[in-house]
Parts: sequence; C-alpha cells; structure tokens
Amino acid sequence: MENLDLGLMLMAVGMITVFAILLIVIYLSKLLIAIVNKVAPEEVVVKKTAAASAAPAAIDPSTMAAIKGAVNIVTGGKGKVMKVERI
Repeated sequence: MENLDLGLMLMAVGMITVFAILLIVIYLSKLLIAIVNKVAPEEVVVKKTAAASAAPAAIDPSTMAAIKGAVNIVTGGKGKVMKVERI
C-alpha cells in the first residue's frame, strides 16, 4: 500500500508540474506575440490600380491548348476549362 501511495503522489506532482510548465509556455507565447506585433507590425498591402489590372496579359494559344489537353486527359473528357488567369 505504501508503494501505491508513493506512486499516486509522484503522478500528482508530475501532472501538476507539467500543467504549470504548459501555463508558463502559453503566457510567454502570448507575451512574445504581443511584443512582436508592436515591434514589427504587419505589412500594409498596396492594392493595384485599375489601370494596371485593366489590361491582363493574353495566354499563348499553344499554352491554352496544352492546358485544355491536360484537363481532358486528367478528367477523362468530363472536365472543361472555363477560364485561365495569370497570377
């Protein structure tokens, strides 16, 4: 019975220790995130103007044919290419 008491005590101490360390890690992580957000804020993304996006580059006809052929092979003739955009 003495060994069971010792084992339960060691288990309780171990679980409490792990819980305490996890709490420390969580709060230090939150602190680190807050510090990083203040020191290096997220970059502001500049939106493209309407003039720059008004004239999209055309896709080469041979490239378009290759894309349609690949889709046809992969889907077994059931797929259809509706739109292709450059990124």
